[in-house]
Amino acid sequence: MKAKPEKYLAITGGVGGAKLCLGFSHLLDADQVSFVVNTGDDFEHLGLHISPDLDTLTYTLAGLSNPELGWGRQGESWNFIAALDALGGDTWFNLGDADLATHVVRTQMLKTGASLTDVTASLTRKLGIDHQVLPVSDDPVRTIVHTQLGPLAFQHYFVRERCEPAVRGFEFDGSGSAKLSAQLKAVLADPDLAGVVICPSNPFVSIDPMLAVPAFTQALRALEVPIVAVSPIVGGEAIKGPTAKMMQELSVPRSAFAVAEHYTDLIDGFIMDQQDAALSNSVAGLNIETIVAQTVMVTLADRIDLARTAIDFLRRLRGGG
Repeated sequence: MKAKPEKYLAITGGVGGAKLCLGFSHLLDADQVSFVVNTGDDFEHLGLHISPDLDTLTYTLAGLSNPELGWGRQGESWNFIAALDALGGDTWFNLGDADLATHVVRTQMLKTGASLTDVTASLTRKLGIDHQVLPVSDDPVRTIVHTQLGPLAFQHYFVRERCEPAVRGFEFDGSGSAKLSAQLKAVLADPDLAGVVICPSNPFVSIDPMLAVPAFTQALRALEVPIVAVSPIVGGEAIKGPTAKMMQELSVPRSAFAVAEHYTDLIDGFIMDQQDAALSNSVAGLNIETIVAQTVMVTLADRIDLARTAIDFLRRLRGGG
């Protein structure tokens, strides 16, 4: 009798998480790994529903991501945004011509009553993606960044203000009442689920908006399989994005140890970069099993290797080898 395949869930948001998810997608078949994605960055702009983290992962898995910008589609043109600017329109959020098509289709489908989960499934299928990409909820969850200038919607902080205002804290509007989709519930209840990986995404604005959804965190805590996190901080710095800046402004040490401590009541294992090997004993002091690996992903091989390392680590944690 053929053994059932082990299944995994990756929790992700942003560019760093998408890199590791690409590694998983090359290593595991579509029925072996699912991706649950942050929607706290979602917002309405120019009458369109924009889902930046869902799109980043979708374009990455489809081989369409823009490696120079780190967001949007490769080979992009900017005729729409240039014409909008000439007419005095609101252009602080760049929308490429090909990328615009994604937002138009998503918005139209949502207006007809489709759920964000169903819309995402349709878009990923049409772009040739077999793996399951799931928003954390079909209900709106919106990240508010409390700054020295007052509360800012996430994209206003991140794009319009270019992460410049000092951060004071975060709020996840709508998270308390957000529900899980039937598809995500099925992944979490699958008896063949063998482990969960929190990707190297910003803990505060990529992962915490998802963990702020009570049903999601409760389901994770109820699992009888290990959960591991990969540090987005390497040598005291973030590979990409404002994670390190946020930590400094929140008076949180800019270290892999602080990331592990942030997740301490949820995770069983932690993967940190070789540059932070000296911190491994400190993390182990949190009763978190810790390994050191190359977590800086430059090439596709790096992404696949780190995905393999995470899976091997999960197997070890549950006594499977």
